[in-house]
Amino acid sequence: MRVLALDTATTELVAGLANVSATVSGSVDEPNAVDVIAEKIISTRAHNELLVPTIAELLEGAGLAFSDLEAIVVGCGPGPFTGLRVGMATAQALGQALGIPVYGVVTHDAVAKGVDAESALIVTDARRREVYWARYENGQRVAGPDVVKPAELDCPPVAFCSVPEQLAAQLSVDANEVTYLPPRTAGLVAAADFSAPPAPLVPHYLRRPDAVPPKQKPRSPALPDIDLKKLS
Repeated sequence: MRVLALDTATTELVAGLANVSATVSGSVDEPNAVDVIAEKIISTRAHNELLVPTIAELLEGAGLAFSDLEAIVVGCGPGPFTGLRVGMATAQALGQALGIPVYGVVTHDAVAKGVDAESALIVTDARRREVYWARYENGQRVAGPDVVKPAELDCPPVAFCSVPEQLAAQLSVDANEVTYLPPRTAGLVAAADFSAPPAPLVPHYLRRPDAVPPKQKPRSPALPDIDLKKLS
């Protein structure tokens, strides 16, 4: 099964193509067998401008067309509102146009799939001086995802911590190894459960978007009260 994997929940734009065994269940005991065909990771905030051209470039380089795709996997965050919706909207639009299933996964779960450690903490930048985080034991999420200020993140000791370099010093986490891992194609596909019908995509914003409706201006006391029911 040829799968397109996308993630725009972080400052990395992730797009990749993979062959996945059609017989796997996606369970913990029988993980997805993933053969990555092509992948591109771009550090950017211009996800909207770059995502579709990047997908087209990957397909062309692999000698494939959009019609050759059989499924799509997309990271559903947690992530900032603007970037996250780009990947999810693109995945949903392509899925509808091509008539293929779209599987949503937690972005932090995808990162954790690439970690070879008994315990791990996955942290990404939430902006506004906050971070998104999730904790894992033996590859399974046991806490999170959630959003918090870096100094307030309370986590037991872990073997591995993935955190952006500019945020590492702000965390008070006991970890044997600290580095940063972006989402990858293999992790996104491995986090998907192809044994079940895809559920509706649900974005993990974890907080209200930056844009809010403007406050209603108070009505001038010079204006008379009008009963609209009497006018109908």
